[in-house]
Amino acid sequence: MIAPPPRATEPALPETDLDEEALLALIPPYRVILHNDEHNTMDHVVESLVRCVPSLTVEAAAAIMIEAHNEGKATVIECPKEAAEHYRGALESCGLTATIEPV
Repeated sequence: MIAPPPRATEPALPETDLDEEALLALIPPYRVILHNDEHNTMDHVVESLVRCVPSLTVEAAAAIMIEAHNEGKATVIECPKEAAEHYRGALESCGLTATIEPV
């Protein structure tokens, strides 16, 4: 009988401690802000939020819409700048008013 070849052992991955402060310095977070307007229906705003920001549930989008309606603006998401610019553009393409700002 022929012996099977020895099994290669997987190299152990080095342990890494993420220094959150250093990571935030390299990739600072930005806030996407939805502003209230008088031309879009509440349903359209919720649908647009869910379509443009896939991580949002309908319930979370409705809460953001209500906050923007009552307070004049609401934070949609906090993320790296490039993603924030993408979300802002997507929301604007739906006719919503959105801005970004550093956290």
